[in-house]
Amino acid sequence: MTRAPVGLFGRLAAWSHRNLPTRDSMERNRLLRPVAHRVLAPELWRFTRRSVPRGVALGMVAGILVPVAQTPVAALFALPFRANVPTAALTTFITNPLTTPPLWIAAYWIGSWMLRIDAHVPGQPVAEAAAQADWIPWLMQAGPATALGLLAITIVASIGGYALSALGWRLWIARKWRHRHDNRGS
Repeated sequence: MTRAPVGLFGRLAAWSHRNLPTRDSMERNRLLRPVAHRVLAPELWRFTRRSVPRGVALGMVAGILVPVAQTPVAALFALPFRANVPTAALTTFITNPLTTPPLWIAAYWIGSWMLRIDAHVPGQPVAEAAAQADWIPWLMQAGPATALGLLAITIVASIGGYALSALGWRLWIARKWRHRHDNRGS
């Protein structure tokens, strides 16, 4: 009899297990066929304390910066960095139809702040363009601001994802050791 997953981490683990790409699905992917021999190398599919955080960080990069084919791109990113391919591919699901619009809005705000688009400058070009209701100047300023914001979010998210997954891995191993020690003592 199998137990149902309990709590948030249990449900997350069950969802991850259901959606984790398999070696067979990666082998059948036509985009990966030219490099399948490299992507399917056994060392890229092992879950180790170094490869999993690398996979999380690379999955964040591919998930946020790459608009299409994120999973194959994450798998290709994993090759030179010896990252865990399933983790990199699964982490790309951080962006989906529900999370992408808020992500892009936040990226625009962050990029605008970093570029100081709304700062008071002589002539106030942004305010004048908005007053003329001309969309071209707005789009010309929204593009660089959004791109810079996405880059900033990607850097923070990938470093944070790496750190959190490394910490999570350490806590998980410590819990296993503690459980093993408790069982040995009884």
